[in-house]
Amino acid sequence: MNTNAAKIIDALGGTAEAARLFEVRMPSVSAWRYHGIPKPRMMFLKVARPEALEGIDVVAATALADQQGAAKTEA
Repeated sequence: MNTNAAKIIDALGGTAEAARLFEVRMPSVSAWRYHGIPKPRMMFLKVARPEALEGIDVVAATALADQQGAAKTEA
């Protein structure tokens, strides 16, 4: 489980509320709790709901695929 992503989802009001905010289905948000929040969604949160990100490692909460891509470009 990606605990940082789960903290953000909980700060947004839970899975159902996050799904409404992003206009996606609840199973998608549930998957984010394990795999991280997709980078475009995280960028939206930085603007629309910055208070939900306070005190949370945003990089660690971002989807793993994005983190692996960043690691490849840095190498």
